[in-house]
Amino acid sequence: MVFDKLKSEAEISLRHLQILKAVLEKQPIGIFKLSEMLNMPKHKVRYSLRVLEQAGIIVPTQHGARVRDEGYDKIEGLKKEIEEIKVIVNQIDEMIKKL
Repeated sequence: MVFDKLKSEAEISLRHLQILKAVLEKQPIGIFKLSEMLNMPKHKVRYSLRVLEQAGIIVPTQHGARVRDEGYDKIEGLKKEIEEIKVIVNQIDEMIKKL
């Protein structure tokens, strides 16, 4: 379908955010605990942690993942990005209604 990739990316982004929220609340926290807590496979948790690390939001430590000091600013940036995405999704919604 036309929106399959968009839907898939949205689902993956939601998982990244669920993991980020758990890290924020329980830091430092490891893969096994996150997997158990969120009822997610370890490989998906590991991937999301890697994405969050590459984005400069979290840092791995010997005790588990934690949010970097600079990560809080990046989280604020995510909030701004989602507002921009909402505008686009609303435009898509309005366009699809006209079809």
